Amino acid sequence: MKPIRVTIHMVSSLDGMIAKPDNSVAWFETQSHFEGGADIATLMQSMKEVDCYVMGANTYEHAAELSAAYGWPYGDTPTYVTTHRRHPPFRPNIRYHSGDLHQLLQTLEQSGFRNVWVVGGPTLVCDFLRLGLADEIRMPVIPILLGQGIPFFQPGGIEQKLRLKDVKGFRNGLVELHYGIEKGRDT
Repeated sequence: MKPIRVTIHMVSSLDGMIAKPDNSVAWFETQSHFEGGADIATLMQSMKEVDCYVMGANTYEHAAELSAAYGWPYGDTPTYVTTHRRHPPFRPNIRYHSGDLHQLLQTLEQSGFRNVWVVGGPTLVCDFLRLGLADEIRMPVIPILLGQGIPFFQPGGIEQKLRLKDVKGFRNGLVELHYGIEKGRDT
């Protein structure tokens, strides 16, 4: 059986922010144009290969709020929310987890999931990296400098060596950086 692969995936500004200080993300809709880039549909195609999403409670609440205007970006794919709070039912494919992240991954693997994407937020990303549970990072970068906001990575994280796997430019100016995470090495 193929082992589970955990990918960290969040959209970022060039200066590493995932949202403005007020949590707004309208800047995701870039007006940039890069003639030599790929169609954004190729980026969306990689999301079709995701078996399961994992997100923190704040990301979940924000995505649920934005879904009124933009739709639920994760479709019917099973989504696990790490939380200690009670949340009202939103979609039938959403599950809640309040335990250890190792335990969560064991549950996901036993359920047959192989391609798991952690889609936010920064605290959860930091936990996955600190515990050595992530295999790769896919970071779509939007051509904008926000100057301030909510950072992709929390300050005080661990040093982590990465290996560049791919870089893709898209017609809308977005660039996706794809890194493998080096495991078992001293940093």
